[in-house]
Amino acid sequence: MEFSMIFIVSNIMLLLSSASAKTASPPSLSPTPAPAPAPDFVNLTDLLSVAGPFHTFLGYLESTKVIDTFQNQANNTEEGITIFVPKDNAFTSAKKSALSKLTSDQIKQVILFHALPHFYSLSDFKNLSETSSTPTFAGGDYTLNFSDISGTVQISSGWSKTKVSSAVHATDPVAIYQVDKVLLPEAIFGTNIPPAPAPAPTPDVAPAADSPTEHSADSKASSPSSTPDGSSSYKLISYGIWANLVLATFGVLVLF
Repeated sequence: MEFSMIFIVSNIMLLLSSASAKTASPPSLSPTPAPAPAPDFVNLTDLLSVAGPFHTFLGYLESTKVIDTFQNQANNTEEGITIFVPKDNAFTSAKKSALSKLTSDQIKQVILFHALPHFYSLSDFKNLSETSSTPTFAGGDYTLNFSDISGTVQISSGWSKTKVSSAVHATDPVAIYQVDKVLLPEAIFGTNIPPAPAPAPTPDVAPAADSPTEHSADSKASSPSSTPDGSSSYKLISYGIWANLVLATFGVLVLF
């Protein structure tokens, strides 16, 4: 009887321990997928400082605070940004004729005019060439026209024309392209595109002038007064004949 009770109690203890073990084991869960990595932060100031030289354009970006607008578009939006950057020598040629007369607000609009609020690779410009105009960060009437000529991207601002000469950075979400000229908007400068300056004319080499001394010598040689005329020769001969006659007469008188 005691053995039966011990056996029954042992089985009950085993059942309870196995039940508690099953309850304590956590249920199996499927692994949670890792979050997508955040895109790398693109520092526009660093990019423009290393490439170029783009010091003049970078200076305008910082003085007008447009760098903050471009930087926010590059790193905090899904659209990305496309920037057209002229080299320093492009600003040198445009500063005296155009930029020097602009107000600070107009300068800011010109700098905003150099960027599109979307990332475009070089191949995308072929599609843009089929549209009438493309809006820029300056908004409103500040639009650009693109054309693809044998793989070269041409840009028209309505007042100036240029081309994309090289890609400085072209990784989504930021594209930076070097252009040959400053993009001057039609909304500020009008529609009359200034003609390209004509090349300086080559000076004609004038023939060497005749020497005054030679000319005067020739004049004297050809002048009638420079040579004895016929009447002067006749007078000298007459004087000589008369002198000979006087001497002959005087000689005859002496003999007699």
